[in-house]
Amino acid sequence: MRALLIVSVFSLLISSAVSQDRGPGQRAFEARCAICHGGDGHGTDRAPSIYDKTAARDNASIATVVKNGLPGGMPAIQVGDDELTQLIAYLRTLQMVPAAGGRPVVRETLTLTDGKILNGVRVAVGLTDHQIRTDDGKLHLLRKVDDKYREVTSTVDWPTFHGDMSGNRYTTMTQITKDNVKSLGAKWVYTVRNAQGLQDTPQVVGGVMYVTNVNFCVALDAGSGRQLWQWMRPSTQGVMGAGSNRGVAVAGDRVFIVTDNAHIVALNRYTGTQVWDTEMADWHQNYGATGAPLAVGNLVIGGITGGEAGSRGFLAAFDQTTGKEVWRFWTVPKAGEPGAETWGGKDIEHGGGPTWITGTYDAQTETLFWPTGNPAKEYNGDDRKGDDLYTDSLLALDAKTGKLKWYYQFTPHDTYDWDATEIPVLVDAMFQGHMRKLVLHADRNGFFYVLDRTNGKVLLAKQFLKELTWASGIGPDGRPILKAGQEPTAAGTRVCPSQDGATNFYSPSFIPATGLFYFQTFEKCSVYQKADDTWTAGKNYLGGVQRVAPGGKEEHILRAVDISTGASKWELTESPGANGWGGTLSTVTGLVFFGEEGGAFAAADASTGKVLWSFGTNQGWKASPMAYEFDGKEYLAVIASGNVMAFGLGD
Repeated sequence: MRALLIVSVFSLLISSAVSQDRGPGQRAFEARCAICHGGDGHGTDRAPSIYDKTAARDNASIATVVKNGLPGGMPAIQVGDDELTQLIAYLRTLQMVPAAGGRPVVRETLTLTDGKILNGVRVAVGLTDHQIRTDDGKLHLLRKVDDKYREVTSTVDWPTFHGDMSGNRYTTMTQITKDNVKSLGAKWVYTVRNAQGLQDTPQVVGGVMYVTNVNFCVALDAGSGRQLWQWMRPSTQGVMGAGSNRGVAVAGDRVFIVTDNAHIVALNRYTGTQVWDTEMADWHQNYGATGAPLAVGNLVIGGITGGEAGSRGFLAAFDQTTGKEVWRFWTVPKAGEPGAETWGGKDIEHGGGPTWITGTYDAQTETLFWPTGNPAKEYNGDDRKGDDLYTDSLLALDAKTGKLKWYYQFTPHDTYDWDATEIPVLVDAMFQGHMRKLVLHADRNGFFYVLDRTNGKVLLAKQFLKELTWASGIGPDGRPILKAGQEPTAAGTRVCPSQDGATNFYSPSFIPATGLFYFQTFEKCSVYQKADDTWTAGKNYLGGVQRVAPGGKEEHILRAVDISTGASKWELTESPGANGWGGTLSTVTGLVFFGEEGGAFAAADASTGKVLWSFGTNQGWKASPMAYEFDGKEYLAVIASGNVMAFGLGD
C-alpha cells in the first residue's frame, strides 16, 4: 500500500506539472518532441522516456543532442537559441525526482526468504528479478520466490580488464566443458544505444557488470542484464584518437573510467554518481584516453592516446580517494634526461609513445608491467634517428613510485606503427628446466617473446608469421636483426607484417596444463611511403602513409604457440577478410573461446584447435570475451558490436 501511495503521489505531481498553463518551453516540447517521446515525456513506440535521456546530462549536452541528433536514432531538430533554452528548461521540469536511471523514486520494503527485511529505493524490476538500493547506499540484486525474494550475487568476479592482475584471460571455473559446450546458449542481451564496434571488456564485481563506451558507463545486473544506473557526458568535439573506451577499474565503492579528453573520473559504483574528476593532460595538445585503468593498492593508474598525433606519452597514478596525482612516468624523455640520447632529432618534442592498453601487475614484487606505443611521425624516422626510447617497449615500474626497474624495446626506431601495446601476460612456469617468473608477449612486429620478468632478459624470441620481411630474427643481445631495404621510402616499400600488425591489442590467453599461448593473428603486408610533415595541434603527425600491399593473401589465424619453443602447436584459419579484432578466453576445462572472423562467437578444443561450438552474431569483432559465476552458474560474456551478450548452459 505504501509503495502504491507513493506512486500515486508522483503520478499526481506529473499530471499537475503537465496540466499547468502551457508556457513557451512546453509548447516547444509538444511541437518538437511529443510526437516521439509522448506529451508527458514518458515515451512511445517511437522513442524512449525522456527521463532516461535528461537526468544524467547537463544543458550543453542536451542542446547538442537536440541540434545534432543521435546516429541511427533521434533526428536533428532545427531550433533557435531562445526556443532551445526554453525547451531545456521544460525538460528539467519532467525530471520530477532524479533517481537511479532517471526514474521516479519508489520506496519499498521487501522480505527475503531468510527473513531479512530490506528497506530502500527501487532501482529496477522484471518478471523474475528485482533490484533495490538500501538506505546505506548499497545495491541488492534479488530474485522472486513466490511473495518473497532471494538475494543473489557473483561468486566468481571478473574485476579487471584482463580478469586478474596477471593479464591472463584464463578461468578455473569448471561448469562449461568440452562435453557440454554444445548446449551453451544466450542468456540475455543488453544493447548500448547508438553504439557499434565497442572495444570494452565487461567487468563484474559483486554481481554488477560495468560496460563502457566513450564518456559512458552503465551498470547491469550480471544475471539478467537489467540496467541499474548509467553515467554519461558529451563527446569532446575535436579530440584526437579517442573514439573508443575499453573499460573501467573497480576498487572499494568506486568505479574509475577515462574520458575522451584525457580525464580520469571516479564514480560511486552503487549509484553512478561522480565523485571526482582529474585532468590527466590537455587534450588540445593532441591527448586523449581510451584504456581501462588499473587499480593497484590505493592507486588507480591510467594511460593516454595520441601516438599518431604527436602527444608526449606518459603513464600516471592517482589517489583513489581524492583523484590527486601521485606519480607520472614519461615514455618520451626531455632533452638531457636518460634516454633522450636515443632520439637524435627534433621529433623528441612530439615523440608519441602512448600507453593506451591496460598493463599488468605482479603483487609479489609490486611491479607494474605496461606496454607503450609507437613513436610519432611514425612512417618517417629522419628526425629521430636513434632507438626512440621508450616507445614500442615493455616498462617494468615500481607500482608505488613509478620508478623504472627495467625496460625492453621490441621494435627500436619503429617506422611501421607497430605499437607494443599487446597484453604482457605474467606466468610462473617451467622454462628450459627451471621454474621461472615469465612475461609472455606476442608483438605486433611478428615475434613471440618470453622474457624473465625479474630483469627483462629475452629468454625466447620466435617469428610466428609465415611472411615477415623486416628482420631475420632477434639477436643474442635482444635486438632485431634488420634486413636491408625495409625502411619506408617516398616511392613506397612493401613490408610484412602490415600496419595493423601481426597481432594487436585484442587479448591473448594461456593454459598452464597445455603450455600453450592462444592469440589472434593477421597475415598481411603494407606498402609504406614516407613524406615530410609538421606537428600541428588538432592534426595527426604521421610522416607519410601506408596501404595494404596489393596481390597478397590476407588471412586471420588463431594460433596456439608452445611457450617453451615458440613453435605453433596448431593454427585455425578463419573466414577470409582479416578485419576481426576479437581476443581469446581460455578455460581450465580445455576450451578457447574467441571472436571468429566470420562474426561467430566460438569455442575450440585447446589441445587441437577443433571448433566445438559457435554462435553467429553477424557482427565484426572489436572486443574480447570474459567469464564469471553468478548465483552459482558460470557465464561467458562478450560485446558484439554494440550488444553485450551473456552465455550459459541450459537450466
